[in-house]
Parts: sequence; structure tokens; C-alpha cells
Amino acid sequence: MVKVYTIASGKGGTGKTTVSVNLGTMLAQLGKETCLMDADIGMANVGLILGMQDVPVTLHEVLAGTAVVSDATYSGPAGLKVIPSGISLQGFQQADPEKIRDVMGELVKKFEFLLIDAPAGISRDGVVPLAVADEVILVVNPELSSIVDALKTKILTEVVGGHVLGCIINRVDQEKTDVITKKMEKVLGVPVIGIIPEDSNTRRASSAKVPIVIKYPSSPASLAIKRIAADLAGVEMAEEKASPAAKEGFVDRFTRVLFKRKEKQ
Repeated sequence: MVKVYTIASGKGGTGKTTVSVNLGTMLAQLGKETCLMDADIGMANVGLILGMQDVPVTLHEVLAGTAVVSDATYSGPAGLKVIPSGISLQGFQQADPEKIRDVMGELVKKFEFLLIDAPAGISRDGVVPLAVADEVILVVNPELSSIVDALKTKILTEVVGGHVLGCIINRVDQEKTDVITKKMEKVLGVPVIGIIPEDSNTRRASSAKVPIVIKYPSSPASLAIKRIAADLAGVEMAEEKASPAAKEGFVDRFTRVLFKRKEKQ
């Protein structure tokens, strides 16, 4: 029986899409028939992260009624099936987010896991993914603004009849995990199902358009994602030791500074 998870966050910039891509890839690596659908039809990023930004048919065309879902389904890393949204504004204007229900009706017949990368924030486009999933997983950073917005998303999910399974805390200082976990569970009122540490390899993998669980499988972030995926899949995994992060070179420093400047703009 298929399990549908919507991956959501209260605000942009939490690393939600990166978590979605890597979690889906890891589930596929575990031998689970998995599909990742980018339901952020306004600010699509799944295709960009995986180098699929130029595919001919996307979820936009499916939601506009000009294509069927099989035409917009592509093979991704480790056998993960990916349904990217388009990046054109015209395609966004023509897409009807209400038709996501119909798309899901087709997908649940074919997969064991369906992950939906939801739009960040509270919007009309984001309500449907929160309502139709079996369970919602919140991706949150250990920052006040991210936590407050995640709480709003949790409340909205409950209002529309959805259920929040728990939260994944992303980009965490590894020395403060216990304190952060207790505070997050107290504020959000949901369990922490995983903690992904700050990992410089995440940026390197993203630049290469390869999921970190494939490019750097023994890195701290990869091992954290593997544990979360194993728990969702009901698979027991042997404990692995994280490899030390690679030393940051000039290109990595330049990319990091560039990203920080863009985030401030």
C-alpha cells in the first residue's frame, strides 16, 4: 500500500527541497518504488536541483490538461521517479493546483512511496498537498523565524484535515542536538523524526546536481537522511561512521559567499 508524505516548511530557505530529493533517493536506494513530485508550481526547484530544468513536459502541462502524468515522469538517481514542475511563468498561470488530487490518484497505483515537495509558506497552492497526504513532514531550521512559520504550517495542516507526522531539523550544530530537539518538540508539539547536521558536502553535491546521499554517502548529512529513510521504510540499517568533511577550497568558499549574498538580496 502506498504511503504519501508531503514535505513542507513554513518559509523558504530551510533546505526542504534538498531534503525531499535526498530522502526520495534514499528510499529508492533501499529498494522502495518511490516517486517525488514537485508541487511547488510557482517556485519549482526539484528539476533545478536534479538538472531536469529543460525537460519537455512537466507537472505544469499535466495540471493544465495538455499532458498525462506519465509524460511528465522521469527517471532520477537510484531509480527514483521524478515529476518536476516547470520554471516558466506562463506554465504556472495555466496550471490548476486542484488537479493535483487527480494526479495523485494515478500515482498511488504505481508506487510504494510518494513524496510531495510542497510550496513553502501558506498559500492557496500549498493547501492541497497538506490536505491530501497521509502525513506531513515539516522541515525546519533551528531559528526562531523558521520555527514560528513551521508552527503556522502545522496549524494550517490540521485545519484542512491533514496530519503532521513530525519534523526534520535541518542544518543543525551537532553539539546542540539534544537541547534543540527538546525545544522543537515543545514548541511545535510534534516529534522530531530526524536531525540533519550542517554539512559542507551538501553544497558541493548541490553544485554538481547530484544528491548528497549518492555523491557523499558517508558524510554526516547523508547518514542522517539514511536513518530517516530507513525509519519511514521500516528497514533496519547498520550504524555507519561519518567520514570527515572535505576541506573547503577556493571554489567552495566563493560559492558559499555568493549564495549568502543572494539570500540577503
